[in-house]
Formats: sequence, structure tokens, C-alpha cells
Amino acid sequence: MMAQISRMLLALMLSLFVGASTFILSPAAAFQLPPCQLINQTVSLEKEGCPSCHPVETTICSGHCITKDPVIKIPFSNVYQHVCTYRDLYYKTFELPDCPPGVDPIVTYPVALNCHCGRCAMDTSDCTFESLQPDFCMNDIPFYY
Repeated sequence: MMAQISRMLLALMLSLFVGASTFILSPAAAFQLPPCQLINQTVSLEKEGCPSCHPVETTICSGHCITKDPVIKIPFSNVYQHVCTYRDLYYKTFELPDCPPGVDPIVTYPVALNCHCGRCAMDTSDCTFESLQPDFCMNDIPFYY
């Protein structure tokens, strides 16, 4: 009876240790979150003055980055949360159809070449907690006068 309890406790402790060490080494793997990587995404292009949106296929950065939140907060210290963002990108141009005369129909959008986990660059990335989806279109929202 004691031998069975000892074996059961040993197996329990071993599984807890292995499970904890797996979690410590790779928390994203433990929750099966995709790593920061390039993905294909449909985005909606629109421009003020043009009546409709146009979906295009592009590459964006998406995925999980390991972040840290210090237990002891030090006043006036900078703590940066890493996000999945562009390392290299270029801009592509597109001409929106159906724009009225006098409205420039040319829009540009970013195409990601590769990604990394780093500080969020507000000029190229949406750094908000809950952002709009890439294929969101303002023209789809009814406007009431």
C-alpha cells in the first residue's frame, strides 16, 4: 500500500515538474499561440471622397510575442511590451475605382517582408488593445444626418 502511494506521488511530482518546466520554457507553446510571423490577409482600402472600399490581399505581421510585466514597479522606469511588428516592409500603390473627378484615387498600403517582436511603431502599426479588423470598411457604416 505504501509502495503504491509512493509511486503515485512520484508520478504526480514528475508530471508537475515536467509540465511546469515546459510552461516556463515556452509559455506560447503551452497555450498553442502562433508565433510572430508573416500571414496573408485581406485588407480594405478606402479614401475619403471615394464611395466604396476595395479589398486587396497583402502580408501583415501577426502572432504572439513573449512579454514581461515586472512585479515590482519602479516609478519613471520604462517597461516596453513587445508586439509582433514589421521588421522590413515596402509600400504598394493601388488605384481605387469609382472615385469622382477631383479626388485622387491612388492609395498606398504596407506589405510586410518580415516580422519581429519589438516595440510598437505607431507610424506603421496599430498599437491599440482592441483594433479594427484589417478588412473593416468605414463606408459600410450607415451615417445618419
